[in-house]
Amino acid sequence: MPRTTTYTRWIALPPQQLWAVLGDPARWPEWNPAVTAVTLHGTPAAGVTGDYLPRGRVTEAVHGRLAKPFTVSTFVPDREITLEQPEPVGAMRMRWVLTPRDGGTELSQQLTFSGASAAVMRKVVGDLLQTDARTCFVRLAQLAGLRPTADALTVVIAGGTGALGRTLAADLSCRGHRVVILTRRAVPELPYPQYEWDGRTVGAWADALRNPGRTALINLAGKLVDCRPTTRNIAELRRSRVDSTRALVAASKTLDRPLDHWIQAGTTAIWADAGELRCTEATPLPEPGLPQMTGVAEPWEAASDGANTAHRIILRTSIVLDPDAPALKRLVGLTKMGLGGSVGSGRQWFSWIHVEDWLAIVRAGLGLDPRVTLPDGVLVAATDFPVRNKELMTTLRRRLRRPWSPPTPALALAVGAIFLRTDPALGLTGRHATSEVLRHSGFRFRYPTLDEALSDLLPR
Repeated sequence: MPRTTTYTRWIALPPQQLWAVLGDPARWPEWNPAVTAVTLHGTPAAGVTGDYLPRGRVTEAVHGRLAKPFTVSTFVPDREITLEQPEPVGAMRMRWVLTPRDGGTELSQQLTFSGASAAVMRKVVGDLLQTDARTCFVRLAQLAGLRPTADALTVVIAGGTGALGRTLAADLSCRGHRVVILTRRAVPELPYPQYEWDGRTVGAWADALRNPGRTALINLAGKLVDCRPTTRNIAELRRSRVDSTRALVAASKTLDRPLDHWIQAGTTAIWADAGELRCTEATPLPEPGLPQMTGVAEPWEAASDGANTAHRIILRTSIVLDPDAPALKRLVGLTKMGLGGSVGSGRQWFSWIHVEDWLAIVRAGLGLDPRVTLPDGVLVAATDFPVRNKELMTTLRRRLRRPWSPPTPALALAVGAIFLRTDPALGLTGRHATSEVLRHSGFRFRYPTLDEALSDLLPR
């Protein structure tokens, strides 16, 4: 059965400008580094054939020697272009659609594999072509002439090279805002200014906060929590977050004027294993809570106190469902391997949010949504409809067309976590976290239920 993966992004340009780049397949390598070269056998039009080379020594050699030419099967200027590539015992179809939306353009990229070789080609070629698709859209927009306006917001993202940081950077950049990245190691292929920092001390990177116009800081810096809960690892989790936040606060105090906005990342795991407690912004923190959760998140939030900023939001984020993020990748991978049964009792709560809703909350927190005004203080980024672990896994199996799977006992998960070098508490604990603040601020979720979210995020 053919399966289609879709990426969509709103870009602050008219379709005609984007088409000037998108409508010429020979320019594909300019904005997608996974493509080495494209040769067209004529002027772009329906029916024209061509050859492309996917990047990589082996893939270039095999594809260049054995692959048949692709065909431009659809070519509607300023609207749509589709390339169809024959594959061994199957086919690949790459389709781009431009739709005018609210003063800009919605760009949709759909990649479909069909035939007996679909599963293999999707893994070998599909994953390559879709790598960091959102950043590819930024390159495309910049080639098409997208530039920040004079009154655009400058957004400095600490930890902007991680999965969530890249997604946020692409979203804001495509909307015409200036994005600057603070990172411990620069990533040359990212199309944004980058400042290297050590995450501990104030240095030359503080200049990123000095801009003539409005400036916002989003602090996502910190070591990934997917590690064994050893004393050493917990100390590193806490240190990577607290030290970097303190450095940012110190840098903000060197500014001549306050930052316009500060969004401080946090986590709903601050409530640790909350059981049946309904957590909102007003819910007290547990004492002492789990050291790898409350023990990390509480000092992380506190470290942003005293920041030189006009507005500060502490964003306690639940699990962000995004096909490019580690959480959903792991859940999907386990389900595909036949390990999609409930974990432990299956009754632990799973609070979550679709990545597009998370981005919308961040934009509102930056004052970029005229329909929603968010107050300073703690804000929970989670849908109104958390699910229990059993429902989560049932929905995943249904969406991935996998049969019933036996439950995973808590002991088996604990043993498996040792080999995977992860924390079994990530699967065995949970919390029912929702936001009273978002509800009272008029925010509306685009994907309020898990079924709607997974329907959008997983291949169709």
